[in-house]
Amino acid sequence: MAAKKAAVVAVVMALALVAAMGASAQQCNAGELAVCAPAIIGGAAPTAGCCSNLRSQEGCFCQYARNPAYSRYINSPSARSTLKSCGIAVPSC
Repeated sequence: MAAKKAAVVAVVMALALVAAMGASAQQCNAGELAVCAPAIIGGAAPTAGCCSNLRSQEGCFCQYARNPAYSRYINSPSARSTLKSCGIAVPSC
C-alpha cells in the first residue's frame, strides 16, 4: 500500500513538474491529469473528471509520452486501458 501511495505522489509531482515547465499553444497542462492517477497507477475505473481532463489534454499525449518523467505512465497498459474506457483513441506517436 505504501508503494502505491509513493507511486501516486511521484506521478503527481512529475505532472506538476511538466506543468511548471510551460504549456504549449494548446495549453498542455499535465497537472490536470493527476485526477487520473488512481486509474493509471492503481487500475481503478476512470472517473468522469479523469475522462474530461484526458479529453481536454488529448492533443498533448504524444508530448507527454516523449517526456522521460511521464513516458512510463503514459505508455503503460493501464493508461491505454484508461483511454479506451473514456472512449478516447490511443495515439500513435
